[in-house]
Amino acid sequence: MKKRYRELKHPILDKVIEYGSVLVGSGIVAIAFNVFLLPNRIASGGVSGISTILDAVFNLEPAYVQWAFNIPLFIMGLILLGMQFGAKTLVGTIFLPFVVFLTNEWDAWTNDALLGAICGGIGVGLGLGIVFRGKASTGGTDLGAQVIHKYTNLSLGTCVVLIDGLIVLSAAIVFDIERGLYALIGLYVTSKTIDLVQVGFGRSKMAMIITNDVLDVKQAILTEIDRGVTRLSGHGGYTDDERPILMCVVDQTEFTKLKQVVKSIDPKAFVVVMDASEVLGEGFKRP
Repeated sequence: MKKRYRELKHPILDKVIEYGSVLVGSGIVAIAFNVFLLPNRIASGGVSGISTILDAVFNLEPAYVQWAFNIPLFIMGLILLGMQFGAKTLVGTIFLPFVVFLTNEWDAWTNDALLGAICGGIGVGLGLGIVFRGKASTGGTDLGAQVIHKYTNLSLGTCVVLIDGLIVLSAAIVFDIERGLYALIGLYVTSKTIDLVQVGFGRSKMAMIITNDVLDVKQAILTEIDRGVTRLSGHGGYTDDERPILMCVVDQTEFTKLKQVVKSIDPKAFVVVMDASEVLGEGFKRP
């Protein structure tokens, strides 16, 4: 029995954390919507943007509008795309408008539209990032984008941009061009905040190094920078000669030192540098 309990302990805890992430993240999104975006008429995409427009035009309660869109979209997703959405997405789909309803009497935290767009974008991005880390979503237009993607030749990213773009364009027509631009700012801040929550602050660089002094450069990376390095086999496209390639991932703060080390050993070394937005596995982060 104890062995069985130990086997179930971590999966159960994982589920609790995932559902907790959906609830906390959805709550943050809802509060950011009510105190930053809605009072400043910033419709930065999604079902929340639609509810902002309909609230201004028809004085409809945003929470009811969000339920009216989210639940049918979820059902449509189940029918057309299968059971991949699951219970956690259903929780987010229902809980987010519920918190919007509970906090609809809260006063605006700022009446400055630019501050509202930036702070609202941060709040929504933070909340959505937490929801995504819980392996769920809040439903809405993302489900509609997935349906369009499945039945057209458009990429998923294009579908999302088209839907959000139409909502922002509608906001510019209903309110004014300035509000539409603020909505774009909010949308941009949201996307960057989601990336930050998902990936974190630890930006890294990946370097591919082609040098005639492979052993010296490799040893310098191992000893002077204290980073691992992988030796790959390559062939020159013009000469077809075999050329070893060194691959190394370093923190952004160590990148300048890496360049100095390589240049000091082989000034003619060919180095290609790329952003590594996420590095997984053992051995990269020091204890």
